[in-house]
Amino acid sequence: MAKAKSAAGTDKAEGLEHVRHSLAHLMAAAVTELYPGTKNTIGPVIENGFYYDFEFPSPITEEDLPKIEAKMRELLPTWHSFERKEVTAAEARKHFADNPYKLELIDEFAGEGSTITLYTSGTFTDLCRGGHVDDPTTINPNSFALDRIAGAYWRGDEKNTMLTRIYGLAFSSKEELDAYRALVEEAKKRDHKLLGRELKLFTFSPLVGSGLPLYMPNGTILRDAILSYVTELKRVRDYRFVWTPHLAKEDLYKKSGHLGKYDAMLPPLVTSENERFIVKPMNCPHHFQIYNAEKHSYRDLPYRIAENATDYRNEKSGELNGLLRVRSLTQDDTHHMVRHTQIAGEIDMIIKLIETVFTTFGFTNFRARISTRDPKDTSKYFGTEKLWDEAEGALIAAAKRWGVEYFIGEGEAAFYGPKIDVLVKDALGREWQLSTVQLDYVQPENFDMTYTNEGGAEERPAVLHVAILGSLDRFLGIIIEHFGGNFPVWLSPTQVRILPIGEKHQAYAQEVAAALRTNSVRTELDDAGDTLGKRIREAELKKVPYLLVLGDKEVEAKAVNVRKRHVKETTTVPLDDFLKVITQEIADRA
Repeated sequence: MAKAKSAAGTDKAEGLEHVRHSLAHLMAAAVTELYPGTKNTIGPVIENGFYYDFEFPSPITEEDLPKIEAKMRELLPTWHSFERKEVTAAEARKHFADNPYKLELIDEFAGEGSTITLYTSGTFTDLCRGGHVDDPTTINPNSFALDRIAGAYWRGDEKNTMLTRIYGLAFSSKEELDAYRALVEEAKKRDHKLLGRELKLFTFSPLVGSGLPLYMPNGTILRDAILSYVTELKRVRDYRFVWTPHLAKEDLYKKSGHLGKYDAMLPPLVTSENERFIVKPMNCPHHFQIYNAEKHSYRDLPYRIAENATDYRNEKSGELNGLLRVRSLTQDDTHHMVRHTQIAGEIDMIIKLIETVFTTFGFTNFRARISTRDPKDTSKYFGTEKLWDEAEGALIAAAKRWGVEYFIGEGEAAFYGPKIDVLVKDALGREWQLSTVQLDYVQPENFDMTYTNEGGAEERPAVLHVAILGSLDRFLGIIIEHFGGNFPVWLSPTQVRILPIGEKHQAYAQEVAAALRTNSVRTELDDAGDTLGKRIREAELKKVPYLLVLGDKEVEAKAVNVRKRHVKETTTVPLDDFLKVITQEIADRA
């Protein structure tokens, strides 16, 4: 089947990328015309659009964006082509003599021996390597819009000048642009930071510190429900749960190789006796000590160590983002010590477990990234080329057996091994990286890990580093947005709220609450003096799955009037029948 063509005559995806790149030039032209003296720097294509970084003579705000957007549409009909011109470094420096950012880039290109090219459309010329539409007038003027502004350091280095970054959106049609904007608006309503406050799930305190979430009672229920579920699945698969301390001597991380290669470790703590301790950023070195605490036979393998452990990372303050990026993170961490002949079967078991977990949360769209070495810089990896080839091949084979789409993330492996990252799409179609399966032949050497084979000789196991949820905190942020706070009954902090209509119905309400709680249903009794309508609205705002309204008829019949979340109709059923329904729904994690 022939690929869809764009106006520029290229493949559709590439054509849209060229459109976005062309619009970055157009925005720079509009900005420099509207704000004389502005220095334009770089303007790449990004997912859903483009951006361009500028140094403005005086600050602008988002109120200026409509004016810039209007100028772009005014200029667009006058841009009929992008004229390419190869120039010498001297010619380029002359053209951009008053722009230090372009001069820096020109010096880099000259040092690399790269061809230096200028592209001109209309009266605007930019330093660029290409990738534009042939005729900019073919771009639909209603298919793009300017989105927002942000601060950005030149070249991403906080030691450099802070620039103004303007983001733009661009799609193939106005309909696609409108659909994306509607998705963004829906995402804002589902923002986990907003819902976290409204539903009283978690908070942050400046006295505790940035990136250190505090889970309130409702959020703790949510955490416990998720961890209990995953722990239950692991126990039946013969995982052995352990506990390890939050500190370890610096020597442990020297032995593992993390010290000096893992840059998110917090600085050492030094005791009065001059011992140096690290607040643990990961659990694997601790788990290896547990494995080495006793001798192992081939009959013991696979040997699966599991821990729901909190680790600490030295994340930059500018990268922290609610629960999605924190400094204290809880991982459902596991380490599988396996014989080399068991690797394929163990990975298949793990992938089935991953599918089971995520299907329960409503994630059914999977793909995988195989993170491999950077072939241009092998010095940052431990282990031989033969072992790396074997490990990467094993992970690619596992992805093929799974049957999902996969792609290679070259250069994204950890220093001790390649990994499979599982990516899923949420209810809004956004993709998130969640589970990780990492194959490691290096740490068994570092820690002298062995088992005795059938012949009585010692052999090295391989290690699989696995986190199903990844960071529990990040996973919580994702599912809060995935469900929009409307959690399934088994996850909801409050599963049932009881609303007695009047004073004379409160005794029966207490009886109903006791019956529900006896059956482990998380129940609240709202007997406040407000009107019934107001109490119903309050429960709806708190996204409680079931409301039970109790009046004269319900008291007389030993029944409950059931109002289900997002359903207008109510039904009256015997209390015992409702108990059977809700306890089964919780048990099924429906």
